[in-house]
Amino acid sequence: MKTKFMTRQPQSTQSRQRGFTLMELLAVIVIIGVLMATIGSRFMGQSEKAKANAAKIEMGQMLQSLDLFKLEVGRYPSSQEGLDGLLKNPGNLPNWSGPYLRKDNIKDPWGNDYKYSSPGPTNTPFEIKSLGADGKEGGDGENADITKS
Repeated sequence: MKTKFMTRQPQSTQSRQRGFTLMELLAVIVIIGVLMATIGSRFMGQSEKAKANAAKIEMGQMLQSLDLFKLEVGRYPSSQEGLDGLLKNPGNLPNWSGPYLRKDNIKDPWGNDYKYSSPGPTNTPFEIKSLGADGKEGGDGENADITKS
């Protein structure tokens, strides 16, 4: 006895193939790109604001360290000693009991050195300055200088 297996005949290949056309894929990629650009630009702006706030906080901590240095030594570090005077004794000062800062390198959030001058330019005992994102004097927005005295 001969058994017959029922086999199904394939439908036409045109009706079986399913997927996206090239135009549909390109449209989706463009939409995703526009969304990423929009969202990414918002986060980039927030990142620069966060760095500026971090610089202000670090500078506030340096102000406290400079005040402690003055209490113990009797003066603020000179411009030549700079902020390094808060990390190591600048010239065997007898009352120096630092380090006055916890971190070893004193750089702003953009990786540039903070600028320190004593006396400050506006008749203050000192000034600490970060040159902002561009690392150059002056600037607006994220490139603006941040100063504390």
